[in-house]
Amino acid sequence: MRIRGRAAPRPHDRLSVGVMSHASPHTAPDHHTGHGHGPHAHPFRHDADGEAEILDLDAAVLAEHIASITATLPLTADPHHIVDLGCGTGTGTFALLARFPGARVTAVDSSADHLRRLREKAEDKGVADRVRTVRADLDVDWPELDAPELVWASASMHHMADPDRTLRAVYDLLVPGGLFAVVELSGFPRFLPEDAPAERPGLEERSHAASERHHAEHVPNRGADWGPMLAGAGFTIEDHRTITVHLDRSHSDAVGRYALQSLRRMRDTVVRNLSAEDLAAYDRLLDTESPQSILHRDDLAVRTERTVWAARRRD
Repeated sequence: MRIRGRAAPRPHDRLSVGVMSHASPHTAPDHHTGHGHGPHAHPFRHDADGEAEILDLDAAVLAEHIASITATLPLTADPHHIVDLGCGTGTGTFALLARFPGARVTAVDSSADHLRRLREKAEDKGVADRVRTVRADLDVDWPELDAPELVWASASMHHMADPDRTLRAVYDLLVPGGLFAVVELSGFPRFLPEDAPAERPGLEERSHAASERHHAEHVPNRGADWGPMLAGAGFTIEDHRTITVHLDRSHSDAVGRYALQSLRRMRDTVVRNLSAEDLAAYDRLLDTESPQSILHRDDLAVRTERTVWAARRRD
C-alpha cells in the first residue's frame, strides 16, 4: 500500500457505472512491512506487479481477520462516506464496502498501478459506482476528500514523513464524532517452522532479525504505538487491541503462493546481511522447480499480529 509516490498529486479519477476497468499495504508492499531505502521510499517500485500480487494474496489469506476488524469498529452508526488511506489494491476498500453496504469509499494511494487494479476489481465486483479513486502524495498535499464518517489506514501510517501532521489532517477531515481506524502489522509474517529448512534451521528468524535492523533505520515509525500520537492530535481512543493470526496451509490454497512471494521480498531486503549458506537455502526454497520449493511444503502457516486503534474525533 502506498500513500506516497514520486509523481506530483493529480486530480482524482472517479469511477462510474458501466465503465469497464479492474489492489494494499500492505503497505507494500509494505502491506506487512515498511520496505525502504529512505524514510518512506520503496526499493521495489520497479516490481509493481509483484507488489500488487502480494497485496492480493494478503487479502485472500487474511480476509476473515480483516472482516473481523471492520465488524467490531466502535461506530455509533453505519458510515455513508469512508476514506481508505493507502488503499493499495483494495483489501480494506472492499472489506469496508461489504461491511457497510450503504457506504461509498474514497480510495487514496500514490500508485497508479494499484488504483487501476482496484478500479478493475470494483467493476468485477459490481461496486464501481460506490468507489472513487484518488492518486495523491499525502506528504506533499492533501486532495479534496469531502467529510467522511470513517477513515481507515491499514499498514500505511508508518510511511508518513510527518505522522503528527497527518494525524491532524485526518482529525480535520473527519466529521465531528467521526472515527479513525489505524491498523498496523507487527512486521513481516512468518511462514516456516523454527527447525526449517533442514539444512539451515532458523533461517526465517535470522532474516527477521536482519529485517528489523534495516527497518529500524529506514522506517522508524513501523511498530510505533499510535495511541499517544492519536491522543496528541485530539482524538479519543475508544479501542486498542491486538489480533493474533495463525493460519495453517489448509486454511487457503493461497498460503503457499503468499509465502513464496513474501519470502522473495524478504530475501531481497536482507540479502546483504545473510551468509552465503543462508542465501543458498533461500534460493532452494524459492525455486518453484525444485523439490525443496516452499510450494511443496505441507507445514506452512501464516503467523503474524495486527494491532488496531480506533480513535474518535471529539465533537
